[in-house]
Amino acid sequence: MKIKIFSAIIACFIVTTVFSQSNLSDYKYVIVPNKFDFLKEKDQYQLNSLAQFLFNKYGFEALMEGGDYPEDLIRNRCLALRSDVMKGAGMFKTKLTVELKDCNDRLVYTSELGESREKDYAKAYVEALRASFKSIEALNYKYKPNENITALQTTKNSEEKNEVAQEIQELKQEIQNLKKEKEAEIATEKPTGAIVAVVPTIKKETRIETGVKEVLSKVLYAQEIENGFQLVDSSPRVVYRIKQTKLDNVFLVENKSAIIYNKGDEWVLEYYANNVLKQDVLNIKF
Repeated sequence: MKIKIFSAIIACFIVTTVFSQSNLSDYKYVIVPNKFDFLKEKDQYQLNSLAQFLFNKYGFEALMEGGDYPEDLIRNRCLALRSDVMKGAGMFKTKLTVELKDCNDRLVYTSELGESREKDYAKAYVEALRASFKSIEALNYKYKPNENITALQTTKNSEEKNEVAQEIQELKQEIQNLKKEKEAEIATEKPTGAIVAVVPTIKKETRIETGVKEVLSKVLYAQEIENGFQLVDSSPRVVYRIKQTKLDNVFLVENKSAIIYNKGDEWVLEYYANNVLKQDVLNIKF
């Protein structure tokens, strides 16, 4: 009887290990936070850097949160797992486990408990974290693209295109309404036979449409980074990196003598060019 129970336990362990390995192999990247909740400072005891190093050592492509992400990850955030390290309760031992969650914040994997009896925090955390990574090492992780995850990008692109198409349609309708209003004003002010009066309206309308295309081509998507956001266009390409200030809705533009601030329903980029103060309206989606 004992042999049967022992065999069943071993079988369950093997199935669990294979299942976890299969799940993790669907994901291409692991994002490591720059601060764990149980610590007071960023990368305290260099624990976050150690986690990134260990993930890379055991086959993953680990990225530090807030850094420059690869283009495929910018287009599809579901290619990455978000990692975290959890501290367990204990008076005489330091206990740590590693957790991995997907883009929908669902728990995908939890490592075995890593423990240390060291009294010095720096040594205890490092020893416990390395111990918890032993179970991750045993997975022998190798990335294998999963169509269900990579297909999310196609869905996302389709949704974005539909959104832009809807905006274009709404703007075109607004242009048509403005055109009709302007023609009505001209018809009221000028004699009916003054056909020449229609010509300026058409030219002005052409300028409006050009402006619409320029605005739509500058739709920027805000992605959170450390102390601010990076603004990415539909290429995708990082156009600006902006840093938070102590003022609400006011950001400093990285590597540029400029600020971005909220004005009513618009975001304004303000800067000097040849000693002349300039303002550009940006279409930012947070």
